[in-house]
Amino acid sequence: MPAHFCCSSMHNYTRKKNVSMSLFQKIQKLPLVSKFILNRYAPYRGAGIEIDKIDFNHYHIRVKMPLTRKNQNIVGVHFGGSLYSMVDPFYMLLLMHHLGPKYIVWDKGASIQFLAPGRGTVFADVRISAEEVSTIIDLAADYAPVYRHYQLNIYDEAGVRIAEVQKTVYIRRKQSKGKIQKTG
Repeated sequence: MPAHFCCSSMHNYTRKKNVSMSLFQKIQKLPLVSKFILNRYAPYRGAGIEIDKIDFNHYHIRVKMPLTRKNQNIVGVHFGGSLYSMVDPFYMLLLMHHLGPKYIVWDKGASIQFLAPGRGTVFADVRISAEEVSTIIDLAADYAPVYRHYQLNIYDEAGVRIAEVQKTVYIRRKQSKGKIQKTG
C-alpha cells in the first residue's frame, strides 16, 4: 500500500468496495439484468454463447450456442473449449444467488466428455433444486468445506447428446470476524 494511502482513503476504498458488492447483489436478484450483462461478457460474445433463460425462482439457467466460424474447430464442428465455456460458471452463480453472501462458492474442478460432434445450435440446462440448497446449508452449518458434484449434458437441436460435463463446486459458510479462531 502506498505511504499516502491514509485511513480516510482506506475508508473510501472500503465504502466503494461495499457499494459495488451491494450493486452486484442487487443485479444478481434481477434475472433480466443478469442475462443482459452475461450476454455481453466478451468471452461469451466472441464464442456466440447466449444465456437464453435465467429463472432463479426455479433454480434454472438455459444456455445456447449456434455453430459459427468463431467457435468451430479445424474439422468444422463445435470447439470443445467453447462447449465447456458455455456451462462453466452457472452452478456457481446459481448457488451464490440462493446461498447468499454468507457463503463462499468456488468452482473446484471440471471435466468434459465429448460424445458426438456438434454441428448446429447446442443447448444446456443448468439446474439445481431447493432441496440441494437446503442440503448444502445443513452440511455447511459447522463452517466445514462442502464439495458438491454436478453433471449436465449438452444437446443439439435434434436432442442428441453432444457432451457430458462434470463439475465440482466448493462451498463454505463464512465465519463472522469475531468467531475466527487462530491456530498456532
